[in-house]
Order: sequence, then C-alpha cells, then structure tokens
Amino acid sequence: MAVPARKVSKTSGRMRRTHYKIDAKTTTVCPKCGAVVKPHRVCKECGSYKGKEVISKQETAE
Repeated sequence: MAVPARKVSKTSGRMRRTHYKIDAKTTTVCPKCGAVVKPHRVCKECGSYKGKEVISKQETAE
C-alpha cells in the first residue's frame, strides 16, 4: 500500500480541491414558445429545433 512521503498541508489540499465544484446546468429559451430547454436539443413543449418543427405535437381538446 502506498504511503505519502510527507503530510499535505491544509492549504495545499484545499487549493487542489477548489476545482471540484458543481457548475450550474446551461439552459436556453425556446424562441418559438419561450420554454426553458437544454442547448442543441428539441424543445419538449412545441417540438421545434432551430426554428423548424421537428416533432409534430398534437394539441388535446379539452
């Protein structure tokens, strides 16, 4: 089993750990319906991508 040659100081360990952070998910707004979507993906609300209708969504009659 490997044993460290000397103790890592608190400062060195914390400086190394500063990069282990969680980034917020990137989101964009659909230009057609205004829903929040992930970038480079089809909008789940209206089915459009880059201004074109990719998936036809059937509206339900209430």
